[in-house]
Formats: sequence, structure tokens, C-alpha cells
Amino acid sequence: MSRVYNFSAGPAVLPEAVLKEAADEMLDYRGCGMSVNEMSHRSKMFQDIIDEAEADLRDLMGIPANYKVLFLQGGAHQQFAAIPLNLCNLPGASKKADYINTGMWSKKALAEAKRFIDAQEIASSADETFTYIPDCSDLPVREDADYVYICENNTIYGTVYHELPDTKGKVLVSDVSSMFLSQPHDVERYGVIYGGVQKNVGPAGLAIVVVREDLIPTEDLPSVPVMMQWRPQADAGSLYNTPNCWSIYMCGKVFKWLKGQGGLEGIYEHNKAKAAILYDYLDESKLFKGTVRREDRSLMNVPFVTGDADLDALFVKESKAAGLENLKGHRSVGGMRVSIYNAMPIEGVEALVAFMKDFEAKH
Repeated sequence: MSRVYNFSAGPAVLPEAVLKEAADEMLDYRGCGMSVNEMSHRSKMFQDIIDEAEADLRDLMGIPANYKVLFLQGGAHQQFAAIPLNLCNLPGASKKADYINTGMWSKKALAEAKRFIDAQEIASSADETFTYIPDCSDLPVREDADYVYICENNTIYGTVYHELPDTKGKVLVSDVSSMFLSQPHDVERYGVIYGGVQKNVGPAGLAIVVVREDLIPTEDLPSVPVMMQWRPQADAGSLYNTPNCWSIYMCGKVFKWLKGQGGLEGIYEHNKAKAAILYDYLDESKLFKGTVRREDRSLMNVPFVTGDADLDALFVKESKAAGLENLKGHRSVGGMRVSIYNAMPIEGVEALVAFMKDFEAKH
């Protein structure tokens, strides 16, 4: 078997130890004679799997008792709608929300919210192709806004909030899909922190939503489809309907792997070390140029270009032949993009930089 270094933005690389453990249990999970893919989600065995996964996630993130953890289908896209439909149907809600636009996913979330509520953009970095995070120290947050929304790490453009915005007392909602569990988070600073797991936590098809209990509507919302309401899922422990059992199981294994890496503090130091290897080279390279303002660089997603589209294409082609997969930039921006999520070993980044140096020497 030959494994490549997979720099895909998602679905993305998973820890090899987790994949091997899952492979060993594929046909017979802990002596039950069946796969997790085959067992009932109502069985005690699966209940133990989801309970253990939630407990480990709470431990990793330091999630307070007054926050619910929801394992939901539909990915982050479904939450683009579920967030306004739940938060703006609380008693006394104004049905208004303010969004900071730093790329495609916050833009899509804003567009979806506008279907249901008065959602507006209060800051944006679109003027420079989303290559920076706007100043969020004194935002024009509306006095009656129900929440302020951000996409904390921007997968396509490679920016990240190193400081959370001043929401002027309003609930902060953050999509952390592409930085989920890559560093510590102070959960109490958020009303809702959520993400699709397929970028940095587990297999595609699952979103994890961590939401403060008082932000979950207590009554049925007649105008909102049941599957978009948080309360039924919270009351049922994420088992209102058949969940993505396999992804929950795999995420649970990733949570344990992360605890073995020293928790979020340990993986954060590892991620900083990996990113430094790549950014240090980009800063000295005469051929390759990073596209993000230095102070807003992501540790997870690193876009760069040569300035020549044909040369970019050649780089992607030759890197693939060298066992470095999925380095082509997002179709909306071109160039190259390196996603160096938790499970990417430091050797993968070293191999990439060595290839880049050799490519630069030849071109």
C-alpha cells in the first residue's frame, strides 16, 4: 500500500491510526459481530458510541454544561438556514442579523439568511478578493440584531480571525468548519459554534453544532420544518431520526486521537510548527507568493500563486506525479492551495516544501 500526502480542503486527510483502527473494526465492532454501518442507531451499542463521542468533545473543547452538542446531517449548508430559523424565532427576536463577509461561505450563509430574515452585511473584505480580515473592533452592529455571524477560518481564501469581533453584546455565531478542533476555543464567547466535520474532524455528511441552551427555542416552530429545528434534536440527544452513524463513530475516534496528541493545546502547537515551515519558504521564495495579508494567515489553508496560470497548472500536474495530491486552488480563485489539517503529518509539509524548492530551481 502506498499513501500519498493528501492536501485536499475537504473531504480531507484523516489520522492514519484512526483509519487503521476503523478498518480493524469494520466487520466486527468490539465483538458484536457486525459493523457500525449495520447496527441500529437505537441500540445500546450505538448509544454508547455517541455518548462517548460527546463526552470526549466536551472534554476537548471545555464545553460548559449549559451548551448542547448536536450531531446533525446536512452539513454546514443546512445550518446556514437553521441558524436564522432558530435564533430569530426566539421570544422577542427582531428577525434581524448582521454578517461579516470574508469569503464564499459567509457570503452563502448571508444569502440563505436573507430568505427568512432581515440579514445585512456590516463588514467585508471583498474589495481585496477576501485576502484579509476586516477591522472588527468597532462594527456597526444594529442595536436590535439577534446575532452577529462570522466564518472564522476561510477555506478558499486562507484567512482566519486571530481576534474575535466585538459584537457589542450580541450573540456571536461562528462557522469553524475548516479549523474545527485545530486550536483551543473559549466556547463561552460564542452563542453558537459549529462546522461541517469533513475538513478537519471526520468523514463528510455530518455537522456538529454547539449551542447555548437558552438559544434553542423551547416551543415547536410551526413555520419551520422539524428537521431544521434544534429543539427536537437536542431533546432526543441527536437521535430524533437516524443520524450519520458512521461519521459520528469516526469523529469519536478522531476525538480520542486528539486527546492523545495533547488535546487542543498540543495540536495547536503542532499546527503552528507545520504552517511555519510552509510560510517561511513562501516568504523567501522568488517564484511562489502567498495571497493573504500576513497578519491574517490561516494555519489550516494556505493559498499561493506563481503569477503565471500555465506555470500554476504545471506545478499542480508535477506535484500530483510526486505523490502530493489536491494542490489545485479552488475553481473560483485558481492558483494553488495547501490544506494542512490536524492529520497532515509534518513530513507531508516538509515533502511539499522540498518539491516546491526543486520546482523553483527548475523554473
